[in-house]
Amino acid sequence: MKKEELRIVFFGTPDFAVESLDRLVSGGYNVVAVVTMPDKPAGRGHKLLQSAVKQYALQHDLPVLQPVKLKDEDFVAQLRDLHAHLFIVIAFRMLPEVVWTMPPLGTFNLHASLLPKYRGAAPINWAVMNGDTTTGVTTFFLQHEIDTGDIIQQRSVDIGRTDNVGDVHDRLMTLGAGMVLETVDAIIDGTVKPIPQDQLLTAGQAPTPAPKIFTDTCRIDWSWPAEKVYNHVRGLSPYPAAWTTLVMPDGMTLKLKILTTGEPEPGQAPAGTLIVERHKLYVACGDGLLEIKSLQLAGKRRMGADEFMRGTDLTHCTIDPS
Repeated sequence: MKKEELRIVFFGTPDFAVESLDRLVSGGYNVVAVVTMPDKPAGRGHKLLQSAVKQYALQHDLPVLQPVKLKDEDFVAQLRDLHAHLFIVIAFRMLPEVVWTMPPLGTFNLHASLLPKYRGAAPINWAVMNGDTTTGVTTFFLQHEIDTGDIIQQRSVDIGRTDNVGDVHDRLMTLGAGMVLETVDAIIDGTVKPIPQDQLLTAGQAPTPAPKIFTDTCRIDWSWPAEKVYNHVRGLSPYPAAWTTLVMPDGMTLKLKILTTGEPEPGQAPAGTLIVERHKLYVACGDGLLEIKSLQLAGKRRMGADEFMRGTDLTHCTIDPS
């Protein structure tokens, strides 16, 4: 079978998935439909916002399906009527068995980690937050349990010391798009030799979880070692961003998003202590200091710490340490 004859349905929603979809379309692969999330109201006017994948699909005249429920009989019937040979899933919802078992050549997913490490919704964030120096992308065939299927291909990439999650996201997006095409070609050629994930675990080792990021996940505990706080900030920047609470002398509180910090420095003070020195702003951690380089107040634009200090008197202000 030629790539022009292989009927593909593509499932995806955010920008991360668009890169792979574009490679498929521009490469002449036969994408017969795109499945993405329903439009969502956003902003004060509650204007319906289309996903990045839908916007791309409409620009390239690709049919778009937006089911509310993936087990809906009408949606399942629409999928069957497409007579697809292969489904590709990137940054989408968990598919029901009736969907992922439908195409004769299977359904594969692109995941932004080196499985079985970092199974879950936020693999890039957790890799950076945990201070990893290497991560990667994996394609695998879907099975019942999320992110557990047999591996088709993997590629690794370094995480730089100053990289944030946005940097790593963009690198993996590009790397993954190339591997999606390689995976499709291997499926067409019949050269795929899937590897069960259990074979990649040493005795007694367990897969690493990468759960969804919530607001409480992003809060900084200044009693942590400075190295952990440093990685925590990188792993959540630029979005959704690590945060802390600034307590004013009158008891009012301000939520501060911390977007970048300097490298951990030696120093001793109670965790959460604010230190202003030579127009620089430091916060004491459990075992050292971190210089705050850039931050953002709720509802405001990003700014450097020096600009923030010019507009805010930090005398007698404190940081809620946890």
